[in-house]
Amino acid sequence: MSDRPRILVTNDDGVGAKGIADLAEAMEPLGEVWVVAPEREQSAASHALSIHSPVRLNRLGDRRFAVEGTPADAVYLALTFILKETPPALVVSGINHGPNLAADVFYSGTVAAAMEGALLGVPGIAFSLVSSRDFVFTDAAAFAAAVVKAALSNPLAPHLLLNVNIPSPGPVQGYRVAKQGRHTYGAGVVESRDPWGRDYFWLGGSDYRHFSEPGTDVSVIHEEQLATITPLLLDLTDHGAIAPIRKWKLNGFQMAEPLERQPPPK
Repeated sequence: MSDRPRILVTNDDGVGAKGIADLAEAMEPLGEVWVVAPEREQSAASHALSIHSPVRLNRLGDRRFAVEGTPADAVYLALTFILKETPPALVVSGINHGPNLAADVFYSGTVAAAMEGALLGVPGIAFSLVSSRDFVFTDAAAFAAAVVKAALSNPLAPHLLLNVNIPSPGPVQGYRVAKQGRHTYGAGVVESRDPWGRDYFWLGGSDYRHFSEPGTDVSVIHEEQLATITPLLLDLTDHGAIAPIRKWKLNGFQMAEPLERQPPPK
């Protein structure tokens, strides 16, 4: 067994995508690389798990597997089965063919794969290239290698989740540790009808704009053309909303005393 740190590489664009090939190659000098990724593209699959259907695993080569399932399936299977006895130090997801900024993280299979690692106690980092065409990952892979090298050199919390976006084209000119920002694609539905007379719909808008807020991922990427590193919480609790909601009165129901106000058990 190698004494080098083990790195699990995955994605949502499919095991044959260019982005994951370049990412895996960039990880090789840093540790023992294992690739476990969806067999086909699973963009926008979010954190779906295949709990109502079987998942098949196909070995493609030494330390390289294709999963007939979602990005989260791939990481779950890797950590609880393939690498169960010798878990990796890090789950690295990407490089995604397109950005994952602002609220994209709720839909992204790339981020979900890294998040699945973090949920299972292995720090995860998601990498995305901010481009819509002419995907060249050389510079993004170099930046990813620098981020992973730093992550491996510093103590990482088991549930750490980082979302990294890299501008394109050209070498990375710098980066910021940024907050999650806000953007919109607009809201659109295109309705049509198939040859059998049944209605179908294409979902998603095409009117993109971001909210200019200094220090956020979208502003740093689009206005400064710098890479962004955004730490994400797994706890989605809005702690600021707890106190106001406690003041609600629900007819016929009594709110239990808040736990932090209850006397300690005797």
